[in-house]
Amino acid sequence: MPNAKVLEQKKEIVNALVERLNSSAAGVFVTYSGLTVEKDTELRAKLREAGVEYTVVKNTLTRFAVNEVGYSEFSDILNGTTALATHPTDVVAPAKVLAKFIEDNKEEAGIEIKGGFMDGKISTLEEINAISKIPSKDTLYAMVACSLNATIAGFARAINAVKEQKEAEPTA
Repeated sequence: MPNAKVLEQKKEIVNALVERLNSSAAGVFVTYSGLTVEKDTELRAKLREAGVEYTVVKNTLTRFAVNEVGYSEFSDILNGTTALATHPTDVVAPAKVLAKFIEDNKEEAGIEIKGGFMDGKISTLEEINAISKIPSKDTLYAMVACSLNATIAGFARAINAVKEQKEAEPTA
């Protein structure tokens, strides 16, 4: 039987995981066995750039946390090496960074997506892969701004053409 101090530490870890899962817009569980230290460092840097929190988690403690949050479906995937990537506001970032890293390093074994969640719902591997292909929020904003700019510019040209036509008409 573990002593009270160890038990309390484990409860704190579970509570922190519950808080993290509840406060994240999205998260992805991965297996990372066989990933070299160099590649792991590279992956962590890319995740950090995107604002994604990435940590190795203990399966047993994570199982307690996911059950408390209502993600009991994850109990089956919590075996072997497990890491969790979460983002507090961006539902695309964890899946996007991990999927791109996996694609760029597919000749090297080492990392694989186990499962994930988005906005409080479990996501299938197909959904995670589809989400990873969505452009970033900044790119989407730029696309909307460009299309609005094109519409406004076209409208301005049309008004200018009408003005020039009116100026070119002979006055009676």
